[in-house]
Amino acid sequence: MARLLSIDYGKKRTGIAVSDELQIIASGLTTVDTDQLLDFLKKYFAAEKVEKIIVGEPKRLNNEPSEVVPLIDAFIEKFSKLFPSMPIERMDERFTSKMAFQTMIDSGLKKKQRQNKALIDEIAATIILQDYMNK
Repeated sequence: MARLLSIDYGKKRTGIAVSDELQIIASGLTTVDTDQLLDFLKKYFAAEKVEKIIVGEPKRLNNEPSEVVPLIDAFIEKFSKLFPSMPIERMDERFTSKMAFQTMIDSGLKKKQRQNKALIDEIAATIILQDYMNK
């Protein structure tokens, strides 16, 4: 089996998480500047076998898409042209940033560490991926 990779896409930063090769456990991989995301993925795909990409789909409480969805759609279009054989699935990511922040509190991180937005994005990507694997 190959890994699954999830993306918590943001305007500035994008959190990335991957599964183990048996697709049981999701782990945070990194956070990259969004403008460097495609370059990062090219290098990662050259080093690791990835079966599928899961992209977080931000929705508002009323189930309407959030303002970042057009940027995600544009990213998916570019990604699909660059990696035409790589399957992509969307996953509802409502509340993942709040859950990520609570995870940081629960794990005992100090206030200064909890202000690291890149870490929040990485944990959110991990939650997206674990939720996907659990469904």
